[in-house]
Amino acid sequence: MSKRLGWLLSLLLSWSAIANLENAAKAESATDAPSELREVVSQIESAANERDIKALLQFYSPEFTNNDGMTSASMAEALEQMWKSYPRLQYTMEIQSWERVGDNLVAETVTHIRGVQQSQGRAINLDSTLHSRQYFQNQKLVRQEILSEQTKLTSGNNPPEVEVILPEQVKVGQEYNFDVVVTEPLGDNVLLGAATEEKTGGDRFLNPSPLELEPLASGGIYKLATAPETPDDRWLSAILVRGDGITMVTQRVKIEE
Repeated sequence: MSKRLGWLLSLLLSWSAIANLENAAKAESATDAPSELREVVSQIESAANERDIKALLQFYSPEFTNNDGMTSASMAEALEQMWKSYPRLQYTMEIQSWERVGDNLVAETVTHIRGVQQSQGRAINLDSTLHSRQYFQNQKLVRQEILSEQTKLTSGNNPPEVEVILPEQVKVGQEYNFDVVVTEPLGDNVLLGAATEEKTGGDRFLNPSPLELEPLASGGIYKLATAPETPDDRWLSAILVRGDGITMVTQRVKIEE
């Protein structure tokens, strides 16, 4: 199970508000979203659920980029790979707020993604949440900022229930904790696990870092990480394995000055 799935999901659900909206001096709530916006969001959801890449690309500018270095071309390639793995992937999108900033229409959305993959006779369940900010010009998405991202993969009859303790953002050079704690009694079960931290980016999907499992004696993973000295985003991933199930989590941490 690749920890890059969290990143792929962030690609799939980068569509939100796109319509001719009235001017606003500050962010407007979702309840004030005009009917044109709600209709377009519904159409985008339908196209994504139907895996219609041509329809989705109509909403992307050729100059599209995001804070992971994605372009419209690399986004399309990643989407097609994702849909091969999860042929029945489903998502829902909630508009949190919207505003106009200069020539840009800016919308914040929270997207929930769920799907099941069959791999070597085993079902892998995916559950992900993405909070992002989208910038539109002339009804085209030109830029995306991923604000937060959480993905969980589970497999087996009884995958470990876990609690993830991790800040969404930290300062450059700051130490922070990444704890993934099993929230149920282990009994006599042997628990194996591993954790990793790495820079976000499209190239990491094709070349994910390996995870070497080790026995865990303390009921979870407890990792002390240090933020880099320059602003950046990091993926923190952990996998927990026991005889009757597997749980894998990936979350994004934003490194700010």
